[in-house]
This record gives sequence, C-alpha cells and structure tokens, in this order.
Amino acid sequence: MYVCLCKAVTDKAIKQKVAEGVSSMRELKMCTGVGSQCGKCTCQAQQILHNELVRLSDNNLDLAQPAA
Repeated sequence: MYVCLCKAVTDKAIKQKVAEGVSSMRELKMCTGVGSQCGKCTCQAQQILHNELVRLSDNNLDLAQPAA
C-alpha cells in the first residue's frame, strides 16, 4: 500500500529500508523522501517504522534464547 503518494513510497519499501538498517524517521526521510513533501504521510510512516523495529527486535530476542 502507498504510504506517501508524493514520493511513491510503499509500506513494503519502508519495511525493506528497516531491514537494511534504517532506524529513525530522519534516516527514512533521507533515503526515501517520505514526509518531505506535504507531510501527511509522516504519522503512518512513523507507525510502520516503529512496528517493524519492534518486530525485528522481538525476532532477535527469540533467536538469542537458549532452547528449553
């Protein structure tokens, strides 16, 4: 789904950037342009960024736990 119509940024593109190491809105804005035009997408982009960072963090914790 398109998050930023001005710069044609999708939720998948945001998730891909997080997988590549992006961890802040500033970094996301620099590499995708999201939120740099009209700004209406900023809240949704921030939410996707946050959710993806939490998901990756949870996955890393699962991998670090010893087997029971």
